[in-house]
Amino acid sequence: MTDFLKIERDGHVVTLTLNRPEKRNAISTPEECAEVADACRALNKDGAVRVVIVTGAGTAFCAGGDLKGMRDRTGITRGETGAEMRDSYRFGIQMIPLALYEMDIPTIAAINGPAIGAGLDLACMCDIRIASETARFAESFVKVGIVPGDGGAYLLPKVVGMSKALEMSLTGDVINPAEALACGLVSKVVAPGDLLAAARDMANRIAVNPPQAVRMTKRLLRESQHMRLSTLLEMSAAYQALAHGTRDHREAVDSMLEKRAPNFEGR
Repeated sequence: MTDFLKIERDGHVVTLTLNRPEKRNAISTPEECAEVADACRALNKDGAVRVVIVTGAGTAFCAGGDLKGMRDRTGITRGETGAEMRDSYRFGIQMIPLALYEMDIPTIAAINGPAIGAGLDLACMCDIRIASETARFAESFVKVGIVPGDGGAYLLPKVVGMSKALEMSLTGDVINPAEALACGLVSKVVAPGDLLAAARDMANRIAVNPPQAVRMTKRLLRESQHMRLSTLLEMSAAYQALAHGTRDHREAVDSMLEKRAPNFEGR
């Protein structure tokens, strides 16, 4: 493990902070990739965690990859041959989307500054994105002569639609928070000093709900993007049967009928 990732827990909400402000939180090494992926996998197994917030320390969310490492073929882009480079991606930065995007727990990106290249893709791996007025966004791989290697070609079109994703990916242009809000890249823009409070407020509004129902709802929405309706309805029926069998479902109904606050235990 490195100290790239700062992990803070507040009740049922965990905040993951990329903690290399002097490097604008660029993802530089396989060890940093593994640290993020391992943390996501561990949190996903923790039934007490109901929401995860991802943010960056300092003035940037994540500046993407390390340009010096890219030039020198070190870090996450090490490899003298094509096969070696392929494995650098497969067993390096590609571990992050496989762990973060696939989490059952709802995730919120609190984008405090520039989210560039892999940094933008990292934000797109999260379910909900809230941006500071100081945030900037770019799918900028083409500017350094490479392609999105960390899942951006899959993630970005699902967030902003194919036309906007192609525009961003083929130009590499930087967009501001207003444009990000207009195209659906983010759902809210707030003042810099209000960002974490806004993310925590949203996290708490999610965390008060029955956690098993929340996780299953997220999975249904994810699977709906590539399923036939009939297949999704079958999955929905199975999940609904599981949800009806939980103690939290009974507690939710009872608390409404009894006009009191519910006490959900995740069971």
